[in-house]
Amino acid sequence: MLDAITLEPPRPATSAILWMHGLGADANDFVPIVPELRLPEDHAIRFVFPNAPMQPVTINGGYLMRAWYDIVSPDLERRVDEQGVRASQREIESLIEDQVARGIASERILLAGFSQGGVIALQTALRHRARLAGVMALSTYLACADSLGAEAATANREIPIFMAHGTLDPVVPLALGRLSKARLETHGYRVEWHEYGMPHAVCAEEVADIGTFIRRVLP
Repeated sequence: MLDAITLEPPRPATSAILWMHGLGADANDFVPIVPELRLPEDHAIRFVFPNAPMQPVTINGGYLMRAWYDIVSPDLERRVDEQGVRASQREIESLIEDQVARGIASERILLAGFSQGGVIALQTALRHRARLAGVMALSTYLACADSLGAEAATANREIPIFMAHGTLDPVVPLALGRLSKARLETHGYRVEWHEYGMPHAVCAEEVADIGTFIRRVLP
């Protein structure tokens, strides 16, 4: 199983958020955001921040870094490393199973991810056979879109989806984020969509909106 940073809540956990970092980052990336979410002081949400495996990334000259899958071209949509995406999906499925084994009901587990991590959050949540609490996809896109219709899990057809994107994003174009939203809606998913005047990053307004979403789906 992937190694991870785990933040236990003030009281025994009844919910969990699995939060995946972006390309080249690590499990520490989103840990500092937790105190900014304005969760109740006595919340019972366990935060799990897994590390992606170390692997060579083609677009970065084969440099070894933490990555959920390979990126072979700047055209993120057309040349997706589907094998790598599905391998990471299986890793996150294992983390979900671990949380369930530790007493967290699947419908109290939320998946979140930024950029590459967001790809894996969407990939996993929409195909997971047991109901989940929701999914947060930040500055990211929908990979393996052509197979979603056949692989979508009935249990998560109504899953709450939070998507957010920077209007100045030079890494994952805003147009690709909007296209991903439209594709999800074509499949019948309801998407809570947010845009912010930022690059490939996270801003204070977005963090506030994330906190609101978490408090709603994990009351």
